Amino acid sequence: MDLVEYERHVRSEQAARRYLLKRCLNGSKPRCPRCACQRLYRLADQRLRCGGCRYTFHEFTRRFVNRGGLSCRDWLRLLKLFELELTANRMAPELRLSYNTVYKAMTTLRFAILAGALDAPQLLHPSSGIDLGLTDTPEEEAHAAVNRYPVFGIIEKNGWVFIDLLPHVQAENVLHFNLHFSLKLTRMGNIVYTDRFQRYDALMFCGDDRLTFNYVNIRGKSAYVDSLSGSFWAFARTRLRRFNGVTPRRFPLYLKELEFRYNHRGEDLFPLLADRLCALVPDFAQS
Repeated sequence: MDLVEYERHVRSEQAARRYLLKRCLNGSKPRCPRCACQRLYRLADQRLRCGGCRYTFHEFTRRFVNRGGLSCRDWLRLLKLFELELTANRMAPELRLSYNTVYKAMTTLRFAILAGALDAPQLLHPSSGIDLGLTDTPEEEAHAAVNRYPVFGIIEKNGWVFIDLLPHVQAENVLHFNLHFSLKLTRMGNIVYTDRFQRYDALMFCGDDRLTFNYVNIRGKSAYVDSLSGSFWAFARTRLRRFNGVTPRRFPLYLKELEFRYNHRGEDLFPLLADRLCALVPDFAQS
């Protein structure tokens, strides 16, 4: 989206709302977010009611854009800054919003990106043991997940990257492979990644002080992914370093964001991000 078109959409709250509603509808008629019925009628207070299941809602009900309490205009401005890869610290004064408000909105957007990934049902299903803490502020990230340090496999082929959750591999297993089977490990802060392993270019996880990985050898031969110029890891590594203290709990969100950015590099990200933001929030727990 060029600057002229962007300014046209953010010139007023009404214009911003029209743009987001268009992304919600995606060229189709309005549907009930509960049962997908199109037999709707409008109430006196401008809400909609489904003629099938009788559910009462408004246009953004059950969509990511309805989370966080931002105005439509603020959402579009945040999308533009997110597209430009600003951090929450830099966004907050630009948007004239509190850091926690911006942090929650960015988490919502990252969750929306993850929810649109092909492997979202696996990552978001309770059986994964991963708790991403969608609504938490930074101070509220103490809740423990069963799979505290999920391990991911990185595969890059023909310019596309695929980041797979390996549910049967624990971080402790990776450390064991290093100690007993000489699998090369490298650290970047709390992020640990390996040399090539089976069909993967690397295995990767994010730890914290509850996981003993201080003995990981960071000297000597570099991991395979470090030798690849113009690769996903070269793209992701510089961006991960910009984030202030990525936590194990949020790490999957950052990884899937970077997967999304890499696979859509060279494209106009703004409408793609808007589409993810305007999508319905899935309930993979029911699948």
